[in-house]
Amino acid sequence: MVRKRNYQTIRPRDYHATMKTLIIGLGNPILGDDGVGWKVAQEISRQLPVTDSQSPVEVDCAALGGLSLMEQLVGCQRAILVDALETGQGPEGSVRVFPLEALPNPSAGHSTAVHDTSLTTALEMGRKMGLDLPASVTVVAVEARNVYDFSEELSPPVAAAVPIAARAVLDELKRAV
Repeated sequence: MVRKRNYQTIRPRDYHATMKTLIIGLGNPILGDDGVGWKVAQEISRQLPVTDSQSPVEVDCAALGGLSLMEQLVGCQRAILVDALETGQGPEGSVRVFPLEALPNPSAGHSTAVHDTSLTTALEMGRKMGLDLPASVTVVAVEARNVYDFSEELSPPVAAAVPIAARAVLDELKRAV
């Protein structure tokens, strides 16, 4: 599991220094292309040098959605989720970036689970409870087809999308909210 709290790629003048941002690679790393979120999180961690424990950006991986994912976001002002999506609307390996609210199916990817609620609903509930949750959640999605076969390997089109998705996440970090 990737858990990297410190890096310096985003300089204070490029970034809101006090804005805590959590990047989470979602998926199951033993279900083929479903693990692309983890691979992108690992790639981001490799590109970000460690500086100090006060870094406003954290990189992590998770396999759960809904309430568990919402709990991970408590205390963050911004979140970027990286996940495989099977929409059939683009070529395999294509990368899209959009706000969580624009997710075509709120139960898509790992934003939810069978015995849980969607992340959208969990965030709404958490805000009603007064939890400190991000005002902005961005999704970096990689179109994938092979998300149910046991494998630790990504298909070639999805593997080729890993550096593209990592760059999309880093570009999002530089954008002001």
